[in-house]
Amino acid sequence: MMAWSREISRRQWQCLGAALLGWMLDGMDIMLYAFALSAIRAEFGLSAAGAGALASVTLVASAFGGAVFGFLADRFGRVRALVGSILVYSIFTALTATARGIPELVLWRALVGLGLGGEWSTGSVLVSETWPAAHRGKAIGFMQSGWAIGYILAALCAAAILPRFGWRMLFVIGILPALVTVWIRRAIPEPELWRVQRAKSGPVPVRTALGMMIRPPLLGRTFFATLTTTCVLFAYWGLFTWIPTFLSTPIEKGGAGLSIVRSSTWVIPMQIGAFFGYTLFGFAADRFGRRPAFIGFLLGAAILVPVYCLAGRNPTVLILLGPAVGFFGHGYFSAFGAMLSELFPTRIRATAQGIAYNTGRGVSAFAPSLIGAVADRSGLGLALACTSAFFVLGALASLFLPETRATELPAEVGS
Repeated sequence: MMAWSREISRRQWQCLGAALLGWMLDGMDIMLYAFALSAIRAEFGLSAAGAGALASVTLVASAFGGAVFGFLADRFGRVRALVGSILVYSIFTALTATARGIPELVLWRALVGLGLGGEWSTGSVLVSETWPAAHRGKAIGFMQSGWAIGYILAALCAAAILPRFGWRMLFVIGILPALVTVWIRRAIPEPELWRVQRAKSGPVPVRTALGMMIRPPLLGRTFFATLTTTCVLFAYWGLFTWIPTFLSTPIEKGGAGLSIVRSSTWVIPMQIGAFFGYTLFGFAADRFGRRPAFIGFLLGAAILVPVYCLAGRNPTVLILLGPAVGFFGHGYFSAFGAMLSELFPTRIRATAQGIAYNTGRGVSAFAPSLIGAVADRSGLGLALACTSAFFVLGALASLFLPETRATELPAEVGS
């Protein structure tokens, strides 16, 4: 057992476990759509741009859900909001299987998005407020690694279910995360930091929280945090929404020419790389700082993505480069939970973090449809390579945020 882990209490590990499970199953539920994309396009006659637009619906709704659940977490508690978000996304993922046309599909995917956005906003704050400052980056890195596990679970489910039972049965299993909420509600208490602040000053109205965010000294932090998340999330969703489809699309249409089963298999090494990227980023951020680690990972992704998408038509090349793309293309996410929490005071932390992150997510909702539109004209490989520009822009925007490594979470503005 590593020496640092002896500083972490059982309760702190449990809080991390709750957030990790929620994020893991969040990742599984949302990536089920990515793996079912080809089958859904075929059944409903969707173009690549139309299918991307449907993914965008979920992201727009998740942006709204993240902001709403962030406010709920500040007002009613981190754990209560976390449980609510998991129930929302799991129930409506299962109901996606009942869609008989595009309007119903849009409705269910929008409602799924509400819960998906809320889970990150609540889970990351729960972990940040319970873990010590010296190890906060590691904790968030562990939490984020749940996304890679969820992605792998989605790939395995797709490989096992899609060829035999079709895409509808794939979404039925999305109800499973609801079972986790029983344990979370019974075992996880609200963070002491939140309880003390809540007893001291009471709930903060939304108007007051927004006013604090758009006035000094928080205005600059709000703006550049939002700009950073917008650029990075645009790159991420533009790229990874389409990766399974890229792998299974014929070579003559700009894809890699793999079958559905092989494409699901090829995604797994990429997500193993993502798992280590999430985890090791946390260690790097605690040792060297949030900003240096963040910029390093983004530049690594900007270099590797065009190589993977334009030069990797050989299956061997794809499977060898996949772990590196996963490592750098995902690992930087571990910065957001720790870094954003450290920018804002306790009484508006979840609200501010939810708005900054999910405004970026809302803008990034246009990425899948934009990449789909470019793919219709120029092929998926070239379209996906374009996302590297947004990784670079995100790195530049982060230069304007303060370094917050090993800082205690501020209870009040300016503290």
